[in-house]
Amino acid sequence: MTNIRSVIRGTGSYLPDRILTNEDMSKIVDTTDDWIRERTGIQQRHIAADDQVTSDLAVKAAERALATAGISADQVDLIVLATTTPDQTFPATATAVQAKLGIQGGAAFDVQAVCSGFLFALTTADSILKNGLFKTALVIGAETFTRILDWSDRGTCVLFGDGAGAVVLTAETEAEAGERGVLTHYIRTDGAKSELLYVDGGVSSTGTIGHVRMIGNQVFKHAVANISSAIQAVYDETGLTSNSVDWFVPHQANQRILNAVAKRMSLDEGKVISTVALHGNTSAASIPLALDAGVSDGRIKPGHLILSEAMGGGFSWGASLFRL
Repeated sequence: MTNIRSVIRGTGSYLPDRILTNEDMSKIVDTTDDWIRERTGIQQRHIAADDQVTSDLAVKAAERALATAGISADQVDLIVLATTTPDQTFPATATAVQAKLGIQGGAAFDVQAVCSGFLFALTTADSILKNGLFKTALVIGAETFTRILDWSDRGTCVLFGDGAGAVVLTAETEAEAGERGVLTHYIRTDGAKSELLYVDGGVSSTGTIGHVRMIGNQVFKHAVANISSAIQAVYDETGLTSNSVDWFVPHQANQRILNAVAKRMSLDEGKVISTVALHGNTSAASIPLALDAGVSDGRIKPGHLILSEAMGGGFSWGASLFRL
């Protein structure tokens, strides 16, 4: 039996035109630029236009990923979209992306794991491709997260922004892939901690959208511990170490979390791709946005070993290792 490997052939991203700076935030809620920078490292975030929905952002990122991969939309037979802010309760936002790209056939569905969503989506698509069900996948993280913020809560509203990122995955034999491809994943959840980071609304509970609620100091503590354990798990699975990693592309939650995890796992700070200052926390979109930023500016090159990690509400968390 021929072993199949999923290979990332292209990356793409999209950020809405509107930018909300920390100075702008200080006019909305009781905060300052210094307060936000000191605690989070964030300087600004992007906000979707009133007439933009999550699928609009996802389509733009997907089109750019397809262009860099040199693959046409009609070759895509699987779309896995990670989002916490879907266009509608149903159908899945991935199906809107499928239609807007003119893709007919195949399958398209959403994955919901909040900030860990992209890694859960990547794990799902990788598993499906390896099992031979489809050959070419779009894996997308897309959010209009600012639509679920309480703009009077300075502990949360300063953190988040909107955006989308995407990768094109192709199923290839080991001979075709060479050293490139997705190596391993580790994903976990702990529903007992959901009260530390959640949205206080929902279809079957309140019939409302609700707003983000978070106990920040507790989330920070669990994030560093859980992310570190996930990273160690993928090292143990592959026999690789931090010295093997060319680039660390983490979920962009908070610069302090990025620094703490890098220090705990002995990762060179010079190998960390950080976009949190300019993007804020874009939830499921943050890893593919950061990955595309590193690819686009030439830091990340074919053959580089990439380590990604994330933690989000649920709690959900995970890590992935892949070679571009």
